[in-house]
Amino acid sequence: MSAQYTIGLDYGTNSVRALIVNVANGQEVGTAVWGYAHGTAGVILGRDPNLARQHPADYLQGAEITIREALAKAGDTVRGFKPEQVIGIGVDTTGSTPLPVDAQGQPLAFQKKFASNPAAMAWLWKDHTGVEEAAEITALARKMRPQYLAKCGGTYSSEWFFSKILHCLRTSPEVFNAAHSWVELADYVPAALTGTEAPDKLTVGVCAAGHKAMYNDAWGGYPDAKFLAKLDPKLGELRARLRPQAFAVDKSVGGLTEAWAERTGLPAGIPVAVGAFDAHLGGVGSGIAPGTLVKIIGTSTCDMMVAPVGQKLADIPGLCGIVNGSILPGFYGLEAGQSAVGDIFNWWVNYIQPHGEKLSHKALDEEAMKLQPGESGLIALDWNNGNRTILVDQKLTGLLVGQTLYTTPAEVYRALIEGTAYGALTIINRFEEYGVKVKQIVNCGGIAEKSAITMQVYADVTGRPMKISRSAQTCALGAAIAGAVVAGAHKNFAAAQKAMTGLKPKVYTPNAKNHATYKQLYALYKQMHDAFGTKEWNGNLFDVMKQLIEVRSRVRK
Repeated sequence: MSAQYTIGLDYGTNSVRALIVNVANGQEVGTAVWGYAHGTAGVILGRDPNLARQHPADYLQGAEITIREALAKAGDTVRGFKPEQVIGIGVDTTGSTPLPVDAQGQPLAFQKKFASNPAAMAWLWKDHTGVEEAAEITALARKMRPQYLAKCGGTYSSEWFFSKILHCLRTSPEVFNAAHSWVELADYVPAALTGTEAPDKLTVGVCAAGHKAMYNDAWGGYPDAKFLAKLDPKLGELRARLRPQAFAVDKSVGGLTEAWAERTGLPAGIPVAVGAFDAHLGGVGSGIAPGTLVKIIGTSTCDMMVAPVGQKLADIPGLCGIVNGSILPGFYGLEAGQSAVGDIFNWWVNYIQPHGEKLSHKALDEEAMKLQPGESGLIALDWNNGNRTILVDQKLTGLLVGQTLYTTPAEVYRALIEGTAYGALTIINRFEEYGVKVKQIVNCGGIAEKSAITMQVYADVTGRPMKISRSAQTCALGAAIAGAVVAGAHKNFAAAQKAMTGLKPKVYTPNAKNHATYKQLYALYKQMHDAFGTKEWNGNLFDVMKQLIEVRSRVRK
């Protein structure tokens, strides 16, 4: 029999990727990436620094271009490869990235009168214009529906579904009133590929609904109309136009349409899996299982874990949700993360430009690697884009303590890496504090692939080995695995992961001496974390700078 393949479509912040994978062994035989055409690096910005939108036309054009190019590359890689050997498609996207649609399920941005209106476009995951609305939703839920907050970490975020929709209602009523409903990008793309965009045909995924829209089967799906109407009567009316049930990624939303088969060169009718978020399918592509923490490290991070549905599980404050089936069917998906990691490094290298020139990440990596933990006398809070976990507060900002007139760019760069590592350790501690044990850590994403210093610092700070996923494209691979399961190539996700995923031989192991120094520095980080990030803290920061100097002096000896 000829080999069979599936395609993973991976929609990131700046581009879309198509990956063609052999379902028998996970071999990646063809890939293509296309940068979104609209906006700045694919993101439509505004005068408000919290605004970040995308034009939905880019999603469709990107699918067509990348699938065709990936098929061509597979033909060059595998002798005799034919598009007819592709048997399924999976889709992952950023999120929460909702877009307003009309009564036929088509994006409002496709209408002439809304074509240049940012409010009618997709509201990208990192759009934080709904900060006030998020606080309002949190306050009302705390008073009226505390169970909603219990499953999403205790605080509703401005990154999420209803915050963005309510902000649109308040600031762009012409768009809200024209919209029949709102659809997550993770649901829109599979629907477009299968011709199921119409509201009565649309299939929504539990990943987006559960983690970002307070969906839970225990209370009948999305938040009830009475609760939403307390925020605004029109939001209460929208509730009836949202789908009654959400599904895991082992379900197909339908078959590829004839039109899309013609546009891409794929066989018509092949199944398309329910969509999910990039980080969640990145977890799948990294071999996630109980006890394994998968860190997807890019511009931001997502930290993913799973626990069997039968396991007693506490509600964990500060998480981005605990959702049945959101990563793997039959398991609770637990999501945490940091709002900025790679973005912080890019800020220092590209925006601040130390020495008045654009130094490369590679050059700074090499200089920072020569420094010992504590040698710089610096400590940073990793909140340049707010805090996602565990504080869930987008009004927090970054901080660098310990600077002198002799502080170098490489010292600051290393301190920023260390700051993100302290944030990562805080997440690990929160999981374990509530009984979810972390037995191994698997990293994936561009930084895990390219930055040895980051991985070594993470190992030294946490005191745990850092493993790296075999694939450099784990989100797209996870989507391809979902495509393989819905196509019947594997009986379940465990079998598909066993066949299609793996780890690199390189493991970053913690240095005991470095870890001892970082334990002292992390204690100072926690003081600053709690002082600036919580209302409850009532200590004294007088000693922080002095202890940093003491550590610096000891290390430099």
